Amino acid sequence: MLNPQQTPYAQLGGEEKVRQLVNRFYDLMDELPEAYEVRKLHAESLDSAREKLFKFLSGWLGGPPLYEQEYGHPMLRRRHLPFAIGERERDQWLMCMQLAMDEVGIQGQLRQHLDQAFFRTADHMRNQVG
Repeated sequence: MLNPQQTPYAQLGGEEKVRQLVNRFYDLMDELPEAYEVRKLHAESLDSAREKLFKFLSGWLGGPPLYEQEYGHPMLRRRHLPFAIGERERDQWLMCMQLAMDEVGIQGQLRQHLDQAFFRTADHMRNQVG
């Protein structure tokens, strides 16, 4: 069971580990041919996406609410509606996140919790059938 006294942000290792996770996630998305469909939904430069995901995850994981401080409520589904997101894009996004979590060493109950939470969130972004 996750330690209720510590947020996932703290359990991960705070800012440094969240930034490492986000950077590896986008590196994988950029490098892996099997992430092509989800990669093409992003701008040529991933710099802005990296910073926004870092800020979002910071607050989403229980750390500083950096995204909300700068942009307001995330409204994730609404912000993703302009992009065609189906099961393929969801699964490619999840593949990159799972590989990134593997590579930065997220394990155990925290990993199980994050796998489930990322799946629910990514699945909620789908706006296309199939």
